[in-house]
Amino acid sequence: MVVGDFPIETDTIVVGSGPGGYVAAIRAAQLGQKVTIIEKENMGGVCLNVGCIPSKALITAGHRFHQAQHSDDMGIVAENVKVNFDKVQEWKAGVVKKLTGGVEGLLKGNKAEIVRGEAYLVDQNTLRVMDDNSAQTYKFNNLILATGSRPIEIPSFKFSKRVLDSTGALALEEVPGKLVVIGGGYIGTELGTAYANLGSEVTILEGADDILGGFEKQLTSVVKKGLKKKGVEVVTKAMAKGVDESDSGVVVKYEVNGEEKSVEADYVLVTVGRRPNTDEIGLEEVGIEMSDRGVIKIDKQCRTNIPNIFAIGDIVDGPPLAHKASYEGKIAAEVIAGEPAEIDYLGIPAVCFTDPELATVGYSEAEAKEEGIEVVAAKFPFAANGRALALNSSEGFMKLVTRKEDGLIIGAQIVGAGASDMIAELGLAIESGMTAEDVAMTIHAHPTLGEISMEAAEVAMGSPIHIVK
Repeated sequence: MVVGDFPIETDTIVVGSGPGGYVAAIRAAQLGQKVTIIEKENMGGVCLNVGCIPSKALITAGHRFHQAQHSDDMGIVAENVKVNFDKVQEWKAGVVKKLTGGVEGLLKGNKAEIVRGEAYLVDQNTLRVMDDNSAQTYKFNNLILATGSRPIEIPSFKFSKRVLDSTGALALEEVPGKLVVIGGGYIGTELGTAYANLGSEVTILEGADDILGGFEKQLTSVVKKGLKKKGVEVVTKAMAKGVDESDSGVVVKYEVNGEEKSVEADYVLVTVGRRPNTDEIGLEEVGIEMSDRGVIKIDKQCRTNIPNIFAIGDIVDGPPLAHKASYEGKIAAEVIAGEPAEIDYLGIPAVCFTDPELATVGYSEAEAKEEGIEVVAAKFPFAANGRALALNSSEGFMKLVTRKEDGLIIGAQIVGAGASDMIAELGLAIESGMTAEDVAMTIHAHPTLGEISMEAAEVAMGSPIHIVK
């Protein structure tokens, strides 16, 4: 031990200040814990700095530019519309700065101590925090690990100036003339859509049979039509082989049906998944159990096999979603405080900010049938909604999944404008044990997209008003 390194004692330490970690720290502090939160990079983690927030800002900028160019049918004709990408990036950075500064303010306001540095576990009650100049030992009663994840790097596509991960794609100084995206999951499709809207010629290479594999084909087919309208080429069953990089661009080599092909671009974005940050923090020193994929095993209270150590977010099983991490952070903090909390993922939504947006919560029709649940799947189209028509965004539909025996809402899927906001009502319905009748009898303001939930509930009941049964 370093001379003078006297241990600092605290109740709860949180490692990582992303949407899981900072929420856990605030909740633990609210529940009377003396809390220390450790962050080696930027407050707010990947989500606020190089993920959810900046990507949505870029997506919004893309929408504005695309709408300015394509509103002729509404009588809005704009000429010589241009993108000042330096200004876009400056605006995006301002959004990020406001939120990350807000997180730091919230932590301080709740009297959580913020420590900068890299944490390494020594034993079940001790860790050390190191920076470039010093090391400090901390003793804790409970520990919440929230170290997040990082992009997976393919050996034949080493990240560089023109071979980008999602962080690099968000920090470009120019709108690419041509962009290749390897991986048609939600990150690749979102960023590919954003740059297509900003004027890039985009090619998406996906190794599986379809893009956006976590969503139903009925939903993704609407997104694919939207991509086609934007000139995005989607190549499925495509195996990326390698890249030749020069000062001015890249040539991406791939294989489809045994045939070697190549495509030229200014940049290639690699989005083939994320790897949990569970290495180099000393988990093996205390014997924390992990799966073959490197994720930490937890119980329904986010507790690892070490009773006083908890893990949340991207380093545990489940989709790498910011709101899932926040939810788990609250659970872990409440369990530490002696409350009987435990995780229940049924009401956790998944959202993809494509064009149009995708959103799901609860069971899909297929998942319910696999569980042996007899269901009614009720669809209502955006094209029959006045607000959607007035927004000139009538593509898509909502599907409500209800239990046949009693009309209980157990799932919902949406593809269409505003899906990311609309899904919240259905998540609340599932968490509250509401039936289709409960939603149908709730008066929804007119004209709004929210009415689609009411209309889909009426379809589930067999008495739709605005479509013919």
